[in-house]
Formats: sequence, structure tokens, C-alpha cells
Amino acid sequence: MNKRVIHTDKAPQAIGTYSQAINHNGLVFVSGQIPLDPGTMEMVTGGIEAQIKQVFENLSALCEAAGGSLADIVKLTVFLTDMQNFPQVNTIMEQYFSAPFPARAAVGVAALPKDAEVEMDAILAV
Repeated sequence: MNKRVIHTDKAPQAIGTYSQAINHNGLVFVSGQIPLDPGTMEMVTGGIEAQIKQVFENLSALCEAAGGSLADIVKLTVFLTDMQNFPQVNTIMEQYFSAPFPARAAVGVAALPKDAEVEMDAILAV
């Protein structure tokens, strides 16, 4: 099995028994990212837009550490505690991605770690 741990200080450190990301034969599985500032490990302030942007920044850092970029994401899953925030996800996502966009799912959840309003995980091909 060709499995390699991906790690970067430019994304929040794992809090628990998981890796930031794992590369398995060129597919990179990125663990769920919440809007933690990697420097302070504190939640960002500024509302849902700031949280969404921080999550994309964290995903971007992990993609780069894996030898790719956000453009290499083939599947993105978005978890929201309020599905009414989904339009903001689309608007901000356009700042980070261009066509062809990744396959995507959006899931409404009751709660997320550290009371985050958004979490995303991803699969990319490098």
C-alpha cells in the first residue's frame, strides 16, 4: 500500500487521532477543515464569510503541501450548520475555483467542532 501522510504548518494542526491529509496512490484525502487560524489555532472572527474563506485557505495549504492546488480537487464536501449560508459558499467559492469545478455535496448538520458554522473536506488527484 502506497500511503503517505501530508502535513503542513500552514493549515490547522490535527486535534485528535487523524492526519491533516493522506496521499494514497495519487489520491489525496483531506480531513475536514474548520475555520481555525493555523497560527493561533483559534476560530476566525467576522461571520460566515470569514469562516468560509479561512476554510478555503486551509484547504489550499493542504493541497499545496500535497503537491497540488485547489484546482486538483475532484470532490468537495461542504458541511453547514445553517443551509441558508449556502449562497455565500457559492459566491466565495468562485474566488478560489474556476471551471471545471469539482464535484460537490452540501450537507446540513446540527453542529460542528468548536461551534464552527462550516467545515469542508476534499479529495484531490495529484
